[in-house]
Amino acid sequence: MAAPALSGRAGSSGSLGNSPTMAAGRLPHGSGPELDFRSAARMEDLNRLIQEFSKHDQREYDDQRALEIHTAKDFIFSMLGMVQKLDQKLPVANEYLLLSGGVREGVVDMDLDELSIYARGTDYDMDFTLLVPALKLHDRNQPVTLDMRHSALGHSWLSLRLFDEGTINKWKDCCTIVDHINGTTNYFFSPTLVADWFYQSISLVLLEVQKKPQRGMPRVEKVERNGTIISVILGVGSSRMLYDIVPVVSFKGWPAVAQSWLMENHFWDGKITEEEVISGFYLVPACSHKGRKENEWRLSFARSEVQLKKCISSSLMQAYQACKAIIIKLLSRPKAISPYHLRSIMLWACDRLPANYLAQDDFSAHFLLGLIDDLQHCLVNKMCPNYFIPQCNMLEHLSDETAMLHARKLSSVRSDPAEHLRTTIEHAKAANRLTVELQWRGSTNNLPSPQSDAGGENQPDDRLAKKLQQLVTENPGKSISVFINPDDVTRPHFRIDDKFF
Repeated sequence: MAAPALSGRAGSSGSLGNSPTMAAGRLPHGSGPELDFRSAARMEDLNRLIQEFSKHDQREYDDQRALEIHTAKDFIFSMLGMVQKLDQKLPVANEYLLLSGGVREGVVDMDLDELSIYARGTDYDMDFTLLVPALKLHDRNQPVTLDMRHSALGHSWLSLRLFDEGTINKWKDCCTIVDHINGTTNYFFSPTLVADWFYQSISLVLLEVQKKPQRGMPRVEKVERNGTIISVILGVGSSRMLYDIVPVVSFKGWPAVAQSWLMENHFWDGKITEEEVISGFYLVPACSHKGRKENEWRLSFARSEVQLKKCISSSLMQAYQACKAIIIKLLSRPKAISPYHLRSIMLWACDRLPANYLAQDDFSAHFLLGLIDDLQHCLVNKMCPNYFIPQCNMLEHLSDETAMLHARKLSSVRSDPAEHLRTTIEHAKAANRLTVELQWRGSTNNLPSPQSDAGGENQPDDRLAKKLQQLVTENPGKSISVFINPDDVTRPHFRIDDKFF
């Protein structure tokens, strides 16, 4: 399957027959299993591996975890309310967009070059992205002055010159100033200066909050600026939550540069309304390859993508998640390819392929191989159109050397997808083990002392029993042993077959 040409019309199913993943086809009934032509892998084996990865990758919420997530979210929202009160810069009645998954997971189109490397299990257990409007331009009477004359496609400067004097004075210290020869002054809203202010404000608020800790308040384990993103890791109970907080500019309506996209046929036609898809867009603090960081913002359609995700089949989403996990590990250096590129490729595939084909439950393997093929095609041709602005090529800046390096890496995946899936499954298992271990340590550290009767004398045994029950459930048919040091009964060690934990 090939990524759509820039001039191609979305919605065509004519390229289905060109898919390398379909080359083997379904063999006649009774003649043997279906094979992938390129790798000779059995499709049913790949489907099974994708299902296994999904089982280990998905986050299961029990009541305790749901409460911890809610507590962390309330803390973050309360913190942002305090940021607003500092200098009244943020809108009083604001509208945040909370996305499941961090920026590193490709939930929003931002560059990953300046981000610190965080790993699930090692650094956090759950991750979220929160888009926080610094300016909210939802009033029809408010001026919208996107200045795209200096920017690459899909990017813009934002001028405040038509805003009222109060808004300009409020944000003047977060603007770059351009004086014109006619004596007028233009203020351009600066993504880097806004990020500077936002990080300083969040740090100040968190410092004050931690001076007066309250019962049940999350632990602030890390506050770090990553480019224009502020990453906050909170400890709540036995869970660690990563919040990537992004200052944005929020708009109602739809930008003119993406207007032609609405005229095409799309996979979501008839499933959701156009009004739901085009309810608004954002400017996120990211610039093009040759753009000026201090002035240039990137158009983001994260709100629309939330709606489109509802129309994607579960089997395709499972294939996408597995493929994303593979490329994050494989293509992390250099960071020329981000998971957002893969998300765009998936959306193009949804437009290109028939809905009844994409809805098949047992086709996850076909979808995974197709996504790899499409991504490799994009790299070889240095062409990956933005889904909402097809004339914007997101790989235009790649050097030939970098593109071919990544294409060769993907070729190794395509030659043996089963092995790469197994590796990805092991990484997911390891992350889950780290999470369970930290949760166990957290629970044992909170055990009452032998002199205390607060928890009852059977509480440690009860926790051990629950831990054993969990291990038995997760490892059917395996031998499980428990070793307890008489001198330190709070730290049992487990053996599953021949592996110690």
